Amino acid sequence: MSIAANIEKLKQQLSQNIKLIAVSKTKPVESILEAYNSGQKAFGENKVQELVSKYEQLPKDIEWHLIGHLQSNKVKYIIPFVHLIHSIDSESLLLEVNKQASKINKIQKVLLQISIADEETKFGLDQNDLLKIIDNYISNDYPNIAIVGLMGMATFTENEEKIANEFAGLKKLFDQVKLGYFKNQVSFNELSIGMSSDYEIAIKEGSTMIRVGSNIFGSR
Repeated sequence: MSIAANIEKLKQQLSQNIKLIAVSKTKPVESILEAYNSGQKAFGENKVQELVSKYEQLPKDIEWHLIGHLQSNKVKYIIPFVHLIHSIDSESLLLEVNKQASKINKIQKVLLQISIADEETKFGLDQNDLLKIIDNYISNDYPNIAIVGLMGMATFTENEEKIANEFAGLKKLFDQVKLGYFKNQVSFNELSIGMSSDYEIAIKEGSTMIRVGSNIFGSR
């Protein structure tokens, strides 16, 4: 199947409140253009250097998402154009994003990445760190940041019950934070869970954004 056909097949599975992020890491510009020309406008990249390079070569109405681990010293390269950063995993990183966004008078949308997997290689905040950041955010410590939701990555396993439990736990935390801190705000509404291997489980557990690569562009 073509890239366009793969995207159409995926979108048929999604309700209107679930956004498809096409994960284009390692994929050539030509493949991204094929997806773009089929109507896909949101793309996710893992690495800053690759993201900047593709931004410079591709149409400027593409909505770029940084979904991989972000180092503080690379924040400045993406702030001018990135739509959403999914992977805020420390307060120090959030402070740097706020600092760089303030330089260009931008309110940068971010998701807070929560550690839900049984793997030490995956980044993320624990619940205490999350609540500390949100308290500071409510106190307006990051005036150039808009926290719009949470992100998580499940354990890489074939145990679907385990994946579902991890996603369900994050959805519960999302609901608690929304009710406790953002009850009267429509801006905190994104739960970025689900990738090619587990997006169907994530949808059942309340995902509003799925990050899918190989099901669109083929295996790496």
